[in-house]
Amino acid sequence: MVRRLIDHLPALAPDLRFLLLRHPAHDGPLSDATNVIEQVVRQAANGPATLWWLPEVADLSRVDLFHATFNIMPAGLTMPCVVTIHDIMRLTKPSWCRTGMRGVVERHFYGHGLRRAIHHADAIAAISAATAAEIARFHPPAASRTSVTASGVSSHFRPLPPDSAILSELGLTPGQPFVLTIGQDAPYKNHEGALRGFAAAFPGDAPIELVFVQRQGAGRAKLIMLAKALGVADRIRFLPTVNDAQLITLYGAARVLLHPSLGEGFGNPIVEAMACGCPVVTSNTSSMPEVAEGAALLVDPYDIASIASGLLAVVQSPTRAAAMRRAGLIRAAELDWRDFAAANLAIYRRLLANRSL
Repeated sequence: MVRRLIDHLPALAPDLRFLLLRHPAHDGPLSDATNVIEQVVRQAANGPATLWWLPEVADLSRVDLFHATFNIMPAGLTMPCVVTIHDIMRLTKPSWCRTGMRGVVERHFYGHGLRRAIHHADAIAAISAATAAEIARFHPPAASRTSVTASGVSSHFRPLPPDSAILSELGLTPGQPFVLTIGQDAPYKNHEGALRGFAAAFPGDAPIELVFVQRQGAGRAKLIMLAKALGVADRIRFLPTVNDAQLITLYGAARVLLHPSLGEGFGNPIVEAMACGCPVVTSNTSSMPEVAEGAALLVDPYDIASIASGLLAVVQSPTRAAAMRRAGLIRAAELDWRDFAAANLAIYRRLLANRSL
């Protein structure tokens, strides 16, 4: 998301100057636009120094407007501030987020930054109408300061023939049908529901696999045990984080993307899959109906029979799958990162105009 703002904002607003705070781990400049300057800041964008002491670690003396793009609002800012909020699960559904001691630390850290943003930011950029509605329910006065800046999908996600060599290097058999599920190891991703739905739809030795692309965590061991109990362990594949070429091949080769999340700020895999011509089965709640906008098959993420029925409806009907591919390509084409940048720019101009009054 930040990369897309950098790509588009300087050209959309040649009359404005942009200061980018760049971490030294990034190799080379972030932008070559003439209206961009960069300042190296060694602290993480969403770390403690940014949250509590940003004006002490970065020179913001000439900044008229600050955009916090990472859910939390830094303390001590003297200029108007826009905060992009993806979701507020850590405030409203903490049990959906990362578990264990790290989850406790993250809940308090991000909860503090989110509350400050919701209560005090001059403007809030919500990446979906669902997120905007959640913010309004949590703190009604924030509604008047909240605008929707819908995420986009990158042009490199496009329909391509699956690359057999890439599938082989990922440990998959080219031509073997599979259901694809993508997401981090967190309860809200509902990977247990995905596994149970798959097992209900394709029990025994059905000739189809379930492929998880999942950053490894404690949840994987539980999924493996569950797969054994359900009798499908030999048809479950786990992949680590993959690069874009691998991800595009997975989307292109999958029979369907299964994304039964309990909640999402947006749900990038949905539109990425659609842009690659992959049919999508996703949840009928949170932002997912909004993002899919009629191009996906919606299921109840709490109902295993509903998930299974959705999978079967796509996998067993080539005609329906083809229609969903066409609808998904049309929907994905409507979600443009340039429009996302323009929506953020409109917020900037409004706040800058108010400041000059």
